[in-house]
Amino acid sequence: MNQILLDSLRKITEEENAILHGSSSVQKKLYTSKKEFVIDNAKLLERGHLIELRPHTRFVHFPRHRHNYVEMVYMCSGTTTHIINNTDRIKLNAGDLLFLNQNATQEIFPAKEEDIAVNFIILPEFFDCALTMIERDNVLRNFLISTLSEDTSQISYLHFETKEILPIQNLIENMLWTLIDKKPNMNTINQITMGLVFMNLSAFGESIMKKHPGSYEQDLIFRILKYIETHYKSGTLADISTEIKLPNYQVSRLLKKYTGHTFKELLQQQKLQQAVYLLSQTNLSIDAVIGAVGYNNSSFFYRIFREKYGYSPGEYRKL
Repeated sequence: MNQILLDSLRKITEEENAILHGSSSVQKKLYTSKKEFVIDNAKLLERGHLIELRPHTRFVHFPRHRHNYVEMVYMCSGTTTHIINNTDRIKLNAGDLLFLNQNATQEIFPAKEEDIAVNFIILPEFFDCALTMIERDNVLRNFLISTLSEDTSQISYLHFETKEILPIQNLIENMLWTLIDKKPNMNTINQITMGLVFMNLSAFGESIMKKHPGSYEQDLIFRILKYIETHYKSGTLADISTEIKLPNYQVSRLLKKYTGHTFKELLQQQKLQQAVYLLSQTNLSIDAVIGAVGYNNSSFFYRIFREKYGYSPGEYRKL
């Protein structure tokens, strides 16, 4: 990380200074007005902003709490140890990303001066806007964003080791600069940047998901969705079941649990998303697009395309 940026984030805050001079706990009034420790975005976000930055408070145990927003923790240097949902112990190393949904609980062990983490306070609608700005959808990126946008999701947190993924490191650093400098059009810039972060997470997700005892099913879901993304043309439930060494019914059950859709539905989603991309970004004939996404029956394709988008493929291309 850029040294000037790191030095800026290393500065002792007023709350940390009070802790160093004898205060034994975090100042809850900075985070919430309620008895239950739910950190309130209204305490941390400027009016009209969808995203804000706050350095993690060091030198003290941060008690168990929830957020009424999505939190993204980025570990700039050193380490921090988190207990998620009372059971999962997560150690963040420099370069790690941790996303916490609104239904996740978290407590954090005391951090030392060089253990520098930053918390991105993000309203859920921030991710919806980011998704609309992304040129090309895929089922894995949609799943990532929906997981963080819905507090009823089965997955309440996502942990990625991204130290070796240079594009993600650069994107996060760009967001840090933008948020620290309070540049104009901050929300728009950061929505686009976050969209690029998700594109990179979806590209590398299978290999950078951190392994921990509670992540088995999450890891499987990533592998299945990654398979659908890359094998949408001819992929089958039987093939991915064989690849991950699980029976078909168990794969189907996992998909339904975590996405609300069947394998067939997700495969069709990916085919249609790819078709939309080809229609808007290439000069391929409609018949060629139909073949490219794996359909042999053009009548069936036309029907499901109109059901999904409200237009025929030809009409959609002219929009």
